[in-house]
Amino acid sequence: MTDMNDLPYFNDEHHQVRELVRDFAEAEIRPVAGELDREHRFHWENVKKMGELGFLGIPWDPELGGTGMDDISVEFGTEEQKNKYVPLLASGQVLGGLGITEPSAGSDVVGLQTFAEDKGDHYLVNGTKNFITNGGVGEVMVITARTDKNPEKRSRGITAFVVTKDTTDLAIAEEIGIGHSPDLEKTPGFRSGKEESKMGWRSSNTTELIFEDSIVPKENMLGELGGGVTVAFKTLDAGRIGVAALALGLAQGAYEESAKYTSERKQFGKPISAFQATRFALADMATEIQAARHLVYHSAWLKQNGKDYAVFSAMAKLYASEVCMRVTTKAVQLHGGYGYTTDYPVERMMRDAKINEIGEGTSEIQRLVISRDVLSRFA
Repeated sequence: MTDMNDLPYFNDEHHQVRELVRDFAEAEIRPVAGELDREHRFHWENVKKMGELGFLGIPWDPELGGTGMDDISVEFGTEEQKNKYVPLLASGQVLGGLGITEPSAGSDVVGLQTFAEDKGDHYLVNGTKNFITNGGVGEVMVITARTDKNPEKRSRGITAFVVTKDTTDLAIAEEIGIGHSPDLEKTPGFRSGKEESKMGWRSSNTTELIFEDSIVPKENMLGELGGGVTVAFKTLDAGRIGVAALALGLAQGAYEESAKYTSERKQFGKPISAFQATRFALADMATEIQAARHLVYHSAWLKQNGKDYAVFSAMAKLYASEVCMRVTTKAVQLHGGYGYTTDYPVERMMRDAKINEIGEGTSEIQRLVISRDVLSRFA
């Protein structure tokens, strides 16, 4: 298999970061992953360590508190907004999230019902978002709301805003010194709602966001009036690369667990890796992971170099997430009965894999994005 050092997408700094992140995951995340999953517990301690190591600031410029490892700009925000929020997020002092999905508007982004009424110097926001990652623990959220009820306006009637609140883990955040900014002015009438109990990603915080006559200053508008769908779609285009990378890493982990287990587990007097069925399964897993890896890295490279990457990020997210589901399912099968128990991590990996086919746009939405591009070439 091609060595990572031979791939054309990376320089020495990338390799150093990769090794640092892998070492951190092995030393800090692997030992507690099962426990956090069982307890449905968000792990602030590791968030703090990630902030101290600079992991959370990788995408941002050093002037904004980031590490400047990659040339990715903060899109849409004004200079005042960037200076106000980005340093807090880059250091991990507070966590953030994106609030688009609503009970009646998931894949249909334009169908959202949260309404922001213009009150002169501020907007009065009412509505509910759901399935929001970091919705409870986060303090800075970017949300979309309808600013024009005229149905003919469709996407042009939606605007993006930055809203703020206290973390729901305030006592813990204050105790360990991360996750809360007392100086950050909070949005009146904005709070977290119900926390979801999920099949996978159990230590990831997922909640509702509730707006009850929330007062949002005009200066908190992100981008242009009526430009909220553009903000949402651009954010999703980039986010799909992140989800694809998550899926890729999870698939790689399940594959490595399977290769190790089948080399050690014996049946009929020999390791089960000696049987052709096992070898073919591992070969399929390795091949699909390698194909997904190139799609993920290529879409990231396109974004990094300022090229059109939207369709490639959809392809990467679609393929990597479905590969992840197939690989983790095969991993459980290769472990036999043990794979269905919590004695081995592959059952958790299979549960965690499913969300990658749903978050940041379902597989069906990715196919829609890709097919539109394909057919536009023949229109």
